[in-house]
Amino acid sequence: MAHVLVVGGGVGGLATALLAARRGHTAELFERDTRVPGTALDRDFFGWRRPAVPQATQPHALLGAARNVLRDDLPDVHAEMLRLGARERHELDWFDVRPPARPGDEDLVMLQARRIVLESALATALRGEPGVVTRYGEPVTGLTTAPGVRVTGVTTPSGAHRGDLVVDAGGRRGGVERWLTAAGCRPPVVERHRTGLAYFCRWYRLPAGLTEGPRRPWTVTGGAFAGCAVFPADNRVFAVTLFVHTEDTTRSALRHPAVFEAAARTFPPGAAWLALDAEPLSDVMATASLDNRWSSLVDERGPVVTGLVPVGDAIAHTNPTLGQGTSLALWAARRVARTAGNDPGSARFAAEYHDWAVRTLKPWFDYQVVADGAIGERFATRAGRAGTAREVAALFECALEDPEVMRARARVRHLADPPARAYADPQVRARVARWLAARPDYEPNAVGPEREEWEKLTAG
Repeated sequence: MAHVLVVGGGVGGLATALLAARRGHTAELFERDTRVPGTALDRDFFGWRRPAVPQATQPHALLGAARNVLRDDLPDVHAEMLRLGARERHELDWFDVRPPARPGDEDLVMLQARRIVLESALATALRGEPGVVTRYGEPVTGLTTAPGVRVTGVTTPSGAHRGDLVVDAGGRRGGVERWLTAAGCRPPVVERHRTGLAYFCRWYRLPAGLTEGPRRPWTVTGGAFAGCAVFPADNRVFAVTLFVHTEDTTRSALRHPAVFEAAARTFPPGAAWLALDAEPLSDVMATASLDNRWSSLVDERGPVVTGLVPVGDAIAHTNPTLGQGTSLALWAARRVARTAGNDPGSARFAAEYHDWAVRTLKPWFDYQVVADGAIGERFATRAGRAGTAREVAALFECALEDPEVMRARARVRHLADPPARAYADPQVRARVARWLAARPDYEPNAVGPEREEWEKLTAG
């Protein structure tokens, strides 16, 4: 068994420490923030200033891949989330009559909750785990290393802490890359793709007595230059999000609540949810300048360091359009926990973890890059889509009417099947082709306002 040192107390760090302990290892978790996620959800969500975790108050999508890790490996965390108010929604519940079940349908379930609900449930489980020591308010300031370069532990204001494996769960700005450089390590191999998208989010609560919002329309829609998404969460709370190109001249106006709501009501999901007379819980929160970033600690010569592996945003930071981040973080945390006893300081361990990440995480990172590139180009040029792009758009529209196509779409959405497998199914392709043939005038991304209307709304 190994002693695992975890740098960072976000979702990836909490999950890594907990999963490692459940596998018989011991773990120490180091987090610079002095505050521990609690069960006063609204207080912690809206009142906790977390500059190191700017995404904490943005909507999170807990896809089937994330839910399945919790269900299978951390059932007490899953149960605690439900107790705290998280809700589950099966993708095929879109239809009035659920289609006949098939193997794998049980994995197509979204866990609807704010990030703080997951963090609270993980923290509660950690408190009862005898193999874990949590060190809140104790930031990691550097690494201890042996020739090689092999990481042997971490340093904090209280001194040095040794471990068999150090896990970087400190996010994309956690400092580990800087510490490795100081130790004489070769630089990591970083792949970065700018997204060109800006997001504006506002949180609301449904009126008393109304436990659920509308099932229809679909909660994500996008036009030629802007999009709208609704994120149902826990305890009657939901978020409305607008997204535009970072160079859109109307962008700054969306920070104003009245303009934001007027613009959101021009999209079907925004109009449907805001018509429920929900109570606003926040100002409009903006985020932009996001990128998709893959960071590898293996180059053409092999591992650049041993004794240290990254999880979460430290290895794969993905733009939130597809909601993949939490799922990829939990996959990585589970992999570390399952293998931490296999000579974790060796070059073989580092290479095998890298190979696993390239096989398991990188394809979804690449899919995110392609999807964001298509959205960014559409928003920047406001151009229509033809050819293959039109067929891809039609697949998503067809899925709202055809359960078999919806199942294929859901398997991709929940990271159960890669697009190349799910969408290559002959039955799926034939159904989409028939749908398109019946609609020769189909224009993708026709939902939402005309540009002239949008500019009038944002000018007000």
